[in-house]
Amino acid sequence: MASVSRDLKAVLPRRLAIWAGLGAIVLALNSLSAFARDHALMINISPSLPYWAIWLDRTATPKRGDIILFDPPPSELLEKHFGKEPKPFGKHVMGVAGDRVTENKRIFYVNGKPVATAKTHSKRGEPLELGPTGVIPPGCVFVATSHKDGFDSRYAAIGWICRPRIFGVGRPIL
Repeated sequence: MASVSRDLKAVLPRRLAIWAGLGAIVLALNSLSAFARDHALMINISPSLPYWAIWLDRTATPKRGDIILFDPPPSELLEKHFGKEPKPFGKHVMGVAGDRVTENKRIFYVNGKPVATAKTHSKRGEPLELGPTGVIPPGCVFVATSHKDGFDSRYAAIGWICRPRIFGVGRPIL
């Protein structure tokens, strides 16, 4: 009987260590899963942003100056240039909800500051309708890039980008 008790005392610490190790592994995997659900590495193939690798945070709220990645709204023009299932777009947030967007001679202004100039025609010669002006609605942003051929809120086919279309805020890493 004393021998069984001695054997149990010898085995018990080892079993506790194994169970503690398994618990730590489960906690680590759970944390990693939550991190992966909220973050992603995105590769940019568009010339409209100078970065090719962007770290995406799906939990961040877009602010003026941030890069966001979003699902562009469907349109004929978008499909002609990017296919039926375009990749996510990455653009700079130039205006946020409550900001005023105006346009004069195809130059777009946010709160009186010039942010982008719209072209009259696409690279393929299609006419480009101007994007929205006025006060940016709640949950929406006005996006643009400095690239002359950027396809963004300057154009009606993109317009405001609202929360359901936004994947998250990107941080350039390369």
